[in-house]
Amino acid sequence: MRILFVADVFGSPGRKAVAALLPRLRIERGADVVVLNGENSAAGFGITPEIFRDFVSAGADVVTGGNHIWEQKNIFEFLPQAPRLLRALNCPPESPGFSTAIWRTDSGVSFGITYVLGRTFMAPLDDPFRALELELDKPAWKDVKVRLIEVHAEATSEKLALAHFLDGRVSAVIGTHTHVQTADARILPGGTAYLTDAGMTGPHDSIIGVEKELAIRRFRTQLPVRFQPAKNDVWLNGAIVEVDDRTGLALCIQSIQEPFQG
Repeated sequence: MRILFVADVFGSPGRKAVAALLPRLRIERGADVVVLNGENSAAGFGITPEIFRDFVSAGADVVTGGNHIWEQKNIFEFLPQAPRLLRALNCPPESPGFSTAIWRTDSGVSFGITYVLGRTFMAPLDDPFRALELELDKPAWKDVKVRLIEVHAEATSEKLALAHFLDGRVSAVIGTHTHVQTADARILPGGTAYLTDAGMTGPHDSIIGVEKELAIRRFRTQLPVRFQPAKNDVWLNGAIVEVDDRTGLALCIQSIQEPFQG
């Protein structure tokens, strides 16, 4: 099985890149499953039901939310109706929506995905290690061969620690959140594919998606400058993971950088 992971989609430029590039990439890369992080797709903050539907139309099978999933007010009522739009596993149990998606692909292989938010330099949510351990022990995961875990976290050390904690128990651990793609795609000793951060699908002539001048002004003044998405040098970032259907262990992982000339 091949999994195509599309990194954090930022604002309108990122959405346009997904609409233009994802249908072709899915075919060219032979992807059986497409996972897309959409937490910054609504002008850089959150996601709307309409944007989620556009991602599905472009070829995404499931969309993950990250720490900004709650930014758009109309998402609260929509989440319980959208089992393929996920909020983090280690959110409080009262949080609306689904944290896990499991299904059987067209090729007949069972696939499951969930994701956690890190706690280092982020909100103090439930322990992601314990949350994942309890989740993967549930009966629903017993016969799931291909397992993808997204770790939406600030600290590289926390992402890597979770990957080694899960090594051999899941097919891949892919990090998101920093919007800067790392150069460490590899397979860990137990057979789990790993990438610290998949990067960003959006304007790279920016500061992690934001107009450079605005981000610099906030750093220099420490005032609450209102951010706006940048527009130029748009790329689709992500990764492709190939997994052995029989063992559920990774065969290879490769990062993706696709320019968008929209």
